[in-house]
Amino acid sequence: MNIAEKLRHITEQDFAVMGMQQVAYIKPTVVNGVTAFTIHAADGTQIGIAPNRDVAFAAVVQHELEPVSLH
Repeated sequence: MNIAEKLRHITEQDFAVMGMQQVAYIKPTVVNGVTAFTIHAADGTQIGIAPNRDVAFAAVVQHELEPVSLH
């Protein structure tokens, strides 16, 4: 079975954890009227918050993850 065939049969649970150890998503948010940037695991769980985008990206890279922006 090739990779495309395997992906067609992936379970919902397996799909949810795909990328958990490689990717972190960063998105802008407002906290108490101030813009901040939340950091989320691949499954959407918030794992951090930073005062600006550069700090959020640096934190993700420091933890050996690939940062991805969400809008």
